[in-house]
Amino acid sequence: MTWAGMLIALVGALGYALGAALQQYEAVAEGASLKLVKRPRWWVGGVIAFTGACLHAVALSMAPLVAVQPISVATLVFAVPLAAFMFGRRPYRAEILGSIAVAVGLLWLMLLVPAHHVTPRLSDGAALGFIGVIGAIVLVAQLLANRMHGPGRALLLAVGAGAVTASVSTFVRVVGGGLEGDWGRLLHWFTLAVPVLLVCAVVLLQHSYAVGYFGIAYAGVQVVDPITSVLAGAILLGEPLPTSPSTAVPALLAGALTIAGTITLGRLAPDHSRPKPVDATPAPRPLSATSDRT
Repeated sequence: MTWAGMLIALVGALGYALGAALQQYEAVAEGASLKLVKRPRWWVGGVIAFTGACLHAVALSMAPLVAVQPISVATLVFAVPLAAFMFGRRPYRAEILGSIAVAVGLLWLMLLVPAHHVTPRLSDGAALGFIGVIGAIVLVAQLLANRMHGPGRALLLAVGAGAVTASVSTFVRVVGGGLEGDWGRLLHWFTLAVPVLLVCAVVLLQHSYAVGYFGIAYAGVQVVDPITSVLAGAILLGEPLPTSPSTAVPALLAGALTIAGTITLGRLAPDHSRPKPVDATPAPRPLSATSDRT
């Protein structure tokens, strides 16, 4: 069951990566505004990303957070080059190396987390407290982002988006994993919280994409989302975390690799506009001095 959930999560993550690249292309051109709803490509990206998110939700109903969430990180090595191709250019070597470093570092960290299936249970009080903490993270990230520009702004907005995305995954895990064949359990405010949080995550993502630094924005979401989800799974749902002292050094190395990759992505130049078509019409030649005298 767990392996099936992980395979579904991989397919969903690849779809999410493609949808994110399409939406970022439009967000850079139009800005994070209502103009995006008039862009067919943005809707196509949204449908693909939503399909990926639905597959992710199915995977979470079959496998624990600590097993499913890290899989989405692997798509970073596909999403960043894909976004570069959307702008009509080859991906920079730094983009590829930075993406691989973040993906490998975070996957390494996640592999240190023991996978153990626990039926998720979450009280109303704990759920409200969790939403409050996520709201505080988003508020602080937004306030700091308003004072910054460039990759720092994109990263801070991505932190808020990643935290909200993690809350969606957590509630999906609670609702889907806690059904146990009883569909009546869907009649709970947890189920209604999922689409509301999802809309908030999409809005924050578009603001992060619109800055133009897709690599750092996507990496930020992919790092914050699984880490927050794993912590939520451990603290709120009773899912295990590594406790062996032998994992400390590998965890530090993996963390350093993730940070180095994130810094590399943050130093890249942004994509601020659509690629301009090449004008095939030759420019008029200036009149020569001889012509002026005739």
